[in-house]
Amino acid sequence: MNHFNQIRMKKVLLALCLMTGLVFCQKDNTKYQSKGLITGPDIRMCACCGGWFITIDSTTYRFDSLPENATIDLQKVTFPVKVLLNWSLSSRPVCSEKIIDIQGIVIDN
Repeated sequence: MNHFNQIRMKKVLLALCLMTGLVFCQKDNTKYQSKGLITGPDIRMCACCGGWFITIDSTTYRFDSLPENATIDLQKVTFPVKVLLNWSLSSRPVCSEKIIDIQGIVIDN
């Protein structure tokens, strides 16, 4: 292999390494519909209270639990916690507050 081909091969390998790094180092936000901020527990003492508060797009909601496969331990984290999540408004009949059900959630680093 001559010198010109060696330089060309090194450039191709460098380009492949850079592209591979870009693909694998990017955060995968595409599978989550929203960014949110869990601000802390709801410690009010009332019949419709409990759970945690989360702000999504400037609206504060409350949620009661995380999915079973969630890796966030709400008893050990320091609030506020930035998260990526999939969610929907709850269809459960609970008071008049905005309650959500979370289908998927991860910490947003």
